[in-house]
This record gives sequence, structure tokens and C-alpha cells, in this order.
Amino acid sequence: MAGSSPVLADGSLLSRLDRGLFKAETFFALLSGVAVFLLMVLAVVSVSGRNAFNSPLPGYVDWIEFAMPLIAFLGIAYTQRSGGHIRMDILVGRLKGRPLWAAEFLTTAVTLLLIVLLIWGSWAHFLRSIDFSAPLWSRDSSIDIKLPLWPAKLLAPVAFGILGLRLLLQLWGYARAFAGDLAHPVAVPITLSAAEQAAEEAAHVSGLER
Repeated sequence: MAGSSPVLADGSLLSRLDRGLFKAETFFALLSGVAVFLLMVLAVVSVSGRNAFNSPLPGYVDWIEFAMPLIAFLGIAYTQRSGGHIRMDILVGRLKGRPLWAAEFLTTAVTLLLIVLLIWGSWAHFLRSIDFSAPLWSRDSSIDIKLPLWPAKLLAPVAFGILGLRLLLQLWGYARAFAGDLAHPVAVPITLSAAEQAAEEAAHVSGLER
């Protein structure tokens, strides 16, 4: 199930780190949104040029290739913080208290392990792309207008690194919740029931209609 879950805050160190990292996550999510908007603008320019002047935008496909990491990766930590990634809540949604926090800790730890491997692999892929002695520091480039691809490849380990920090904070939050048997822990998305999510969405929609 996908959706947005509330994240509680207090004056603890964990909560302060959570809010600080959230500012960086919000900034990168904003960059991702701007990239989507600019791609739409490029599409309008390319299609208009093709239809009106028989001259589409040069390197349009190259720019799409360059922007894909912006769209695909920069918002994942923001979505993780708000509990927006698609997940199966059939089992976890039935758990309460310590069993819930133990299950969340375990799944978050497995996710962190995967992200560490992705950071390692994407960083190695970036290093194969960059060469300070080459023109534009690039060993590879796009096919049409020869855009250097190493900046786009660098975005993957950066985005995964931010996601890794988010997962570490959430592991801390779940461990803290498990140790104290907390009902409402900070710095982790609070799991809502289907009824609570429906009520929240209805309230949001009714607010937009006013």
C-alpha cells in the first residue's frame, strides 16, 4: 500500500537529525520536480519545432537520458521519510507494539543492506565514467550531442547515500520504539490503518474543494 504517513517530532537528538535531513530530502525532491517540469517544456519545444519548422530540438533524447536520474532517484529519500513507497501491509498492518517495531526494524535493515550495495555499485559505475584527463572529464557521453554523462551517474550514489542516512535514522527510531515499547515514536512514519488513510484522504480532498 502506498500513501503518506505522519512523522512525529520532539526535542530529542533523533528528531532534530530527522528534521535536518528532511530539509535536504525536500530540496532534492524539489529538484526532481523541477526536472520533470523542464522535460515537459523541452517536449513542447521539440514537438512545436518539428511541427512548425520541421526542426525538432537537437539532442532531445540525450537530455531525457541525462535527466532520468534526477527524476528517478532524487525523491526516494523524501518518499521513504513520509512512508510513501509501495509496500505490503497485509501482515505488518495487523501488528502492534513491539512486534510491529521489530518487523519494521528488520525490513528497514534489509533495505539498508540493499542500498549499501547499490551505493557501492553506482559509485563504481560513476568512477568508470569520469576521467579528469579527458575532455569535459568524461569517458562516455550521449550519442547525439555528446553530453558528458558522469554528472548524471553521480546523482545515483548521492541519492542512495541520502536514502541510506534516512534508513539509519529510521533504524534508530524503530530500535528506540522497540526498547521503550512506544506507541507513537518519532522520526519514523506512523503506520495508518486503511480506514485512517481513507479518512485522511477524504479530509484532504474536502479541503481542496473549499
